[in-house]
Amino acid sequence: MNISTQHTDTDDAPPPTAPPAESAEWKRAARGATRPGDRIFLALSRGSGIFLLVIMAAIAVFLAYRAYLAISKDDANFLTTFEWNTGLVPPKFGIAVLAFGTVVSSVIAMVIAVPIAVAIALFITHYAPRRMSGPVAYVIDLLAAVPSIVYGLWGALVLVPHMDGLFGWLNDYLGWTGVFSWDDGAPRSMLTVGILLAVMILPVITNVSREVFRQVPQMHEEAALALGATRWEVIRMSVLPFGRSGVISASMLGLGRALGETMAVATVLSPDFDIHASLLNPGGGTFAQNIASKFNEATEFGRDALIASGLVLFVITLLVNGAARMIIARRSEYSGANA
Repeated sequence: MNISTQHTDTDDAPPPTAPPAESAEWKRAARGATRPGDRIFLALSRGSGIFLLVIMAAIAVFLAYRAYLAISKDDANFLTTFEWNTGLVPPKFGIAVLAFGTVVSSVIAMVIAVPIAVAIALFITHYAPRRMSGPVAYVIDLLAAVPSIVYGLWGALVLVPHMDGLFGWLNDYLGWTGVFSWDDGAPRSMLTVGILLAVMILPVITNVSREVFRQVPQMHEEAALALGATRWEVIRMSVLPFGRSGVISASMLGLGRALGETMAVATVLSPDFDIHASLLNPGGGTFAQNIASKFNEATEFGRDALIASGLVLFVITLLVNGAARMIIARRSEYSGANA
């Protein structure tokens, strides 16, 4: 009996088909916008970006020109002089005290505000029950909308009169350092300004950090919990690395407001043109406070001198933002886009 066997010849199988060619419509879409709406949106977005650069360049040119008019007639070193007297002949003015006060007060504000803001954001997003997180977030949003002058009035009428206890405690226990020594003067000092600025920038950093922490993929947290991590370990291993770039961006936004704050600082600080070793003794100054307090009564040349100090603040702000962009770029592996 002949038994026929079924044989499959692989050589007779049809060759694999090539992937379908890309459609002409897809190619046109890949080359650029083809619809009128896309072209209009592309032109508007590109034009907005170019217009913003033009505005920034115009501001820089204006500040540089007016600053040149003032600095060219300055009889002192603009960067190191501890004096601001544009009425002398020849005039003598410098920004040493202003630069020191601006940087010191902003650093104090950041040291106080950033940890508290991140803690509040984590509490709202990962610890507080929903019935509590909503009202707390709403109050933080309201604080971000309070005008600067209101903060300044609160600082002058409420904060300053209640700083004696803190200043006395710092003087008793840390006065030996010199940084926290106090001679019982009015607490209108750089530390008071730093605390006030911390209160002002706290809502900004908190709101941005809160939204960043809410974008953490749920799978990341669930994976950490499945491995037996505690809630704090989940935050440390999943939430904070994911939101690190966002927290840095939020901190830079707060720092920008602290650097340029005007009325609140002018209301609280007792300005003078001297650099004090102690943060508790009254005195000092900032760029924005000096411009606000002297601009109205300044002559044309005095306003040029104030604009020159504004140029320095402009450059400091650009450097701060550039440094923030570099930090974020170096930590791009933690960004949400790469999660």
